[in-house]
This record gives sequence, structure tokens and C-alpha cells, in this order.
Amino acid sequence: MMNTIWADTAGVHDDLRSPADLDAWLDAVGIDARIDARIDAGVDRPGARATADELVSARALRDAARRLAAYVTDDSRPAATSGIVSLPDAIVTVNAAAREVPARQLELHAGRLELTSRALASPVTAAIAQVAEGVIELVTGADADRLRACNAPGCVLYFSKTHPRREWCSVACGNRARAARHYAKIRSAHPLQAGHAGSPGSFDGSLAPSGPSRPPKPTLVPG
Repeated sequence: MMNTIWADTAGVHDDLRSPADLDAWLDAVGIDARIDARIDAGVDRPGARATADELVSARALRDAARRLAAYVTDDSRPAATSGIVSLPDAIVTVNAAAREVPARQLELHAGRLELTSRALASPVTAAIAQVAEGVIELVTGADADRLRACNAPGCVLYFSKTHPRREWCSVACGNRARAARHYAKIRSAHPLQAGHAGSPGSFDGSLAPSGPSRPPKPTLVPG
């Protein structure tokens, strides 16, 4: 969810602008508000649509997750600054969202003991709660030290460092960063030939023509 904030040459964009956007994101990542694959929780999302209040909650959780990610990664990118500045406020926001996760319950059905769950909140709110649990796992779990801020020029995304040599959120950002370094070397070695920043044909390394730092199609990854 953190990467529903992304950037391109036109600036920073938000993919959660309407309740329909939230529905589309939850559908894309496959969250159905079940707390266990073995349990038919009775809160699957098909047919349930996000409300304006749930959009506000999702955006707040997203901003809280980005604030926590910035803390974990020591991220100082100005363009990536979260809408929630206070770290304690971010923690409170995530915890409040996580409390809506459907609770496990033991019930007797047709003479058999079964594990079930019951959501007191709506299916969408329960799904948002699952995302909150994912955020908690992301910043405290075994892989928390793999979380990185992408420091390619102009990027505002976070990613998990799944390979020792991975330094960027995407190939496009890697290309952009290498191009910026190359231009900086040329400018340093030949200041008169490098051209002035902003002049035709020059490149200042901010956002290269290789494309936007838009996140790839979402997958079911915590946060």
C-alpha cells in the first residue's frame, strides 16, 4: 500500500483518490479479509464497496506505513515525506487499524468443533486491518532489515532488498541512477561541454526519460 504514492516527470501521484481506487487496489492484491486460509470467515469482499470513511482510513494507514518505513530506512527524501509526520501518531494509526482484524472463534457445527472468525467491522475495514497487520510484520519481522528507500533521482518508493546487489526499486530506477551518475562525472570532468542544467539536450538527473518510478502491478506483500 505504501507504493500507491509514486512519482514521474509530472510530480508525485496518489493512486488512492477515491473509494473505487481503494476497491481496485484491494482486488489487485487479493485481500479478502480472511485471517486464515482454512477459515471461511463470511467476510469476502465481492459485492462490498469501500466508503468515503474507509478511504480516509486506508489513506491514513498508508501514510502511517510510509512514516514507519522512513524511520526504519532512515529515509530523508523530501518528496517522499509522509502525510503523518509524528512517529507516535503513525504507530497509533497502524494499531487502531489492526484491531479490526476478524477474531478467531471456536464454534460447534453439526456436532463438530470448528475454527471460524467473525468480523465486527465491514469487509473493507477488515481487509484494511489485514494490511495493517502486514505493516506491523514489515517493520518488525524477520525481513524488516531488507526494507529500503529507493534513492534513484525523483523516486518516492520503498522496496524489499531481495538480492544482495539490489539497490533500486526497479530496473528503470537503476537506469536513471546510473545515468545521473554518468552525467555528473561528465559535468565534473568537462564543465563547459556538459551544458547548463535545463538547457536543450542536457540532463540534470532528476527524472530520466526512461520512464516513471511508478510501482509495478501490486502483489500480496505486507504494507
